[in-house]
Amino acid sequence: MNDTTVIVFVHGAWHSSLHWAATSRALTARGLSCVAVDLPGHGTTAPLPSGYLEPGQPGLATERSALAGLTTDALVGALLADLAEVRRRFDHVVLVAHSAGGGPASAAVERHPELVDHLVYLSAFVPAGRPRFGDYVTDPVNAGAVQVPRAGDPEAIGAFRINPLSADPAEVELIRQSFLGDWPADRPGWRLTLHPDEPLASLAGEFTVTAGRWGRVARSYVRLTDDLALPTATQDLMIDEADRETPDTPFAVHSLPGGHSPFLTRPGELADLVARIAQQR
Repeated sequence: MNDTTVIVFVHGAWHSSLHWAATSRALTARGLSCVAVDLPGHGTTAPLPSGYLEPGQPGLATERSALAGLTTDALVGALLADLAEVRRRFDHVVLVAHSAGGGPASAAVERHPELVDHLVYLSAFVPAGRPRFGDYVTDPVNAGAVQVPRAGDPEAIGAFRINPLSADPAEVELIRQSFLGDWPADRPGWRLTLHPDEPLASLAGEFTVTAGRWGRVARSYVRLTDDLALPTATQDLMIDEADRETPDTPFAVHSLPGGHSPFLTRPGELADLVARIAQQR
């Protein structure tokens, strides 16, 4: 173990470690070490529905997902294994979680708070007030969010399935608006980086935290002020409910302009903010 700091990135739903590349480069240029991890069911080895890349995408709305049955314990356990490996080499670990990644990140810190020194939520789910991300997604304050269109019945498929490669321009545009409302519509490469399947456990599973364990770790929240997937009203609701649970250790709150994916649209600005947070002791 040495005296340097490392930033650990956890992606959100339908995303992967690939999405952190530009921000990681920017932080490395600022002298900070970074590692982006993949939760189970994500990354370049993630399974795809058999017809997803075929003409006409046969069976996409009905085929059972290979991620069906993946549990919250599996998500949290994999992240804990990564954090334990990182902790062996660095004495200051900053965990940055995006969107749905806030659930596994929070539960990992709850189980082993000694593995993380600072937890940063990037427009991310905070389960301190409510244990399921879906509890906030369905709250009336989130009514103005741009919802990603789903392919098929999640319960029947065993996953929340979307179709970034849809032949329907309107469906693709809704996905772009939700995740990348400030990304040029004429740059469609983002469609190739999203996974179609997200485990049910990620958005519907319970992630429980307590003030005595999760609440004792320093934490920051980065609000994204133009987020269409998780509007600021929903972000603020999660912050407020968490602070009520841990009034002695409230969030340090920061804000960035732009939509849900600043790691793609403004990686330099995000890197600057994460670097400032990481340097706080």
